[in-house]
Amino acid sequence: MYTDRIPKAAKKNEEYLRSDEMRKIKLPPAQPARKHALSIKQALADEDLKAASLACNALAADLAKAYKIKAPPIRVLSVRPREETEDWVVETFGDYDPNTQRIRLWMRTAIKKKATSYGTFLSTLIHEFCHHLDMVALEMPHSYHTRGFFERTALIYHHVQNTPVRKIVWKEHKDGTFTVDWAATMRK
Repeated sequence: MYTDRIPKAAKKNEEYLRSDEMRKIKLPPAQPARKHALSIKQALADEDLKAASLACNALAADLAKAYKIKAPPIRVLSVRPREETEDWVVETFGDYDPNTQRIRLWMRTAIKKKATSYGTFLSTLIHEFCHHLDMVALEMPHSYHTRGFFERTALIYHHVQNTPVRKIVWKEHKDGTFTVDWAATMRK
């Protein structure tokens, strides 16, 4: 995970820094969110696109209710889009459209076309939901990938999963961006 670069424009910079400093978030009730997450897990195991879509929309509705916002509609699609050049390969796991406030998730890998792992799929859903939350409830119209954004996402993800939260250890780069130091994070 890489953070976005800090914007130079004053208004965007203020939003970025506010997001970066916001490391905590009020968590939604554990139930029925955890029940919906297990339904997503089962739908992926069954490779059932319709069941995955229903479970994702149910989880998003419960999260939205907890944060007192309108739920983003979620569309679950089949095989991930993939772009490849001589220098890089990019697969899209999910996206959020701020204009329509819709989330799209892909449940199959690009190469083998197998169901995505549950953890990856749920993490993508929570990530895209947090973009929606930033823009709709937290007054952050650019929803930058900051340390705060990733930490808020992790808190919700682990809460829904009922798994322990690890303190994320960040490594700063010369350009002011950060990446997760996974080895140090996993040791904590």
